[in-house]
Amino acid sequence: MQQSDLIIAIFEFVLLLFSLSVHECAHAWMASLLGDQTAREMGRVSLNPMDHIDPIGTLLFPALMIFGPLIGLSYFGGMLVGWAKPTPVLTRNFRKIVRDDNLTTLAGPVSNLLIVLIGVIVLAVIAVVVPDGRELVQYTLVLDVSPGLQAAILIANLAILINLSLFFFNLFPIPPLDGSHIVRNMLPYNYVQIYDRVPFWMSYMLMIFAGPYLMAMLLTPALRLIYFGLSHI
Repeated sequence: MQQSDLIIAIFEFVLLLFSLSVHECAHAWMASLLGDQTAREMGRVSLNPMDHIDPIGTLLFPALMIFGPLIGLSYFGGMLVGWAKPTPVLTRNFRKIVRDDNLTTLAGPVSNLLIVLIGVIVLAVIAVVVPDGRELVQYTLVLDVSPGLQAAILIANLAILINLSLFFFNLFPIPPLDGSHIVRNMLPYNYVQIYDRVPFWMSYMLMIFAGPYLMAMLLTPALRLIYFGLSHI
């Protein structure tokens, strides 16, 4: 294991914790804006990871994905996702229940997409301003540049990868992911009852075994498009 691999893994873990916190904070903030103060009163409108940590989804699962490949456990490598404690929402406090529940649900993935946009803007500025910038931004870890520039490229690239992963992952229609709430709100009443009976173990199996393949299908073309655009600024 090279020292650079460990450095990248540590940055990935910290950025994933931050990104999950932003995601849950966005849910809580939107719910509060639309009339439900439950999450706000429980301190969930916060960027502090301690307010959102789920032992499995925020710590164990990401640790396996990020640090596992360093010790030979490569199955989850590259799938930089996780989940936090669900944000408590009482939909009866909303004025328009279905609409406001959908907006609260979508606030999380949209917050991750905004972080992706910030990362792209940072790399675009570097690509234009720094000599040979278009080539430098293609690499996560760049040597022979100033520490500040190296850190900016590393953080921006990882922010794009992690938050694009979280965006796609959370839109999967698998309970309890955000996509399942949107699908549930679209189903007729009888089908909602069936959907709600999907056992939690089946959801975890789908996320663990189908997730990596679905993520690869979505992430690869999205990342190619982003870096193609950066190389042609």
